[in-house]
Amino acid sequence: MLLTRGVPILILVLLWLYCLFDAISADAGRVRNLPKAAWVVIVLLLPDIGSVLWLVAGRPRKERSLPYKGNTGVPPEYDRPGRAVAPNPDDDAAFLESLKRRAEEQRRKAEEERRRAEGDGNPPA
Repeated sequence: MLLTRGVPILILVLLWLYCLFDAISADAGRVRNLPKAAWVVIVLLLPDIGSVLWLVAGRPRKERSLPYKGNTGVPPEYDRPGRAVAPNPDDDAAFLESLKRRAEEQRRKAEEERRRAEGDGNPPA
């Protein structure tokens, strides 16, 4: 007789205590649907129903991590706010000028080779 009444009551008390401590220790910014204080009061005053409601509607969802080995939960470098960003090469006048000189030099060399090849009668290699 004690076993049939005692075990369900013990399970409900343990569930209530778990939900109460979980609601108290939850991050207030991640609690769903109601403020954290409201959830603590609901779980405290309505032990059975409040516990189930907390588990279903109030408890913060676990953040899903990517399903690969070595996932540390830290966002990749490109997602971190305030990270250093390389300067745009199009904004650097000296860099653009060096590219322009290099391209002109390559065009000049190609033109000289073409003229030499036409003079020899042999196609360029």
